[in-house]
Amino acid sequence: MRIALSLLLITLPLAAAKKPTVAQLETQVKRLTEERDDLKQRLAATADLQQELAAARKARDLTRAEIDATHKEVEQLRATLKENQGGGDAILKELQDAKQAAAEAQAEATRLKAENEDLRRKTSAVPAEGDLVQPGEDILPARPINLNRATPRLKGSGFLSSRPKGVVVVNVLISEKGDVLAARLVQGLPGDSPEARDAGEACLEAAKRLVFDPAASKDGKVKFKIWQGVGFYLD
Repeated sequence: MRIALSLLLITLPLAAAKKPTVAQLETQVKRLTEERDDLKQRLAATADLQQELAAARKARDLTRAEIDATHKEVEQLRATLKENQGGGDAILKELQDAKQAAAEAQAEATRLKAENEDLRRKTSAVPAEGDLVQPGEDILPARPINLNRATPRLKGSGFLSSRPKGVVVVNVLISEKGDVLAARLVQGLPGDSPEARDAGEACLEAAKRLVFDPAASKDGKVKFKIWQGVGFYLD
């Protein structure tokens, strides 16, 4: 039996096939990329900024707690001074230390607030060369330029077994230079057979060999990193 392998990009329409089931597979791939992959790509693109924001908020909350505790200590010292008008230098020093601690805590809170504002600006800023972006109307998707050289290398099947068939979807992280930096399996072949697992691994390796014309701004002047889906149709 003659076997043909073809590569398909999720961002581009799947190549029309002669078999009726290919249209169903194309619909499945599009639905996966629109409904499931979009959220994962968005989370991957903003993970670092979310972690920084979470850390800054945690530090801010701790600082506020320290400020509240310091204010309570100051009030307690003031009450003590009222009760002991003739208090010694030790009490005055404790009061001065408490005031200094409160001032330092306030300064730290101001610094954290500025950092938070900076992080917010980063999340809303116009992406620059090499930034990781999300697919959208203002982004030209990456385009593969060596599809014929990135065919999945499937292992040989047994005498009574047939070669795996179906669609495998892989997400690839493409650099601003068009190189694949990472790849992850989004959808493998149905089942948990050794053939299905081998097909998924073969498609992952094939995706890593792809070379792209990188994603860019609409005018083509700025190049970006981007996560994109690649579909492998195994027949």
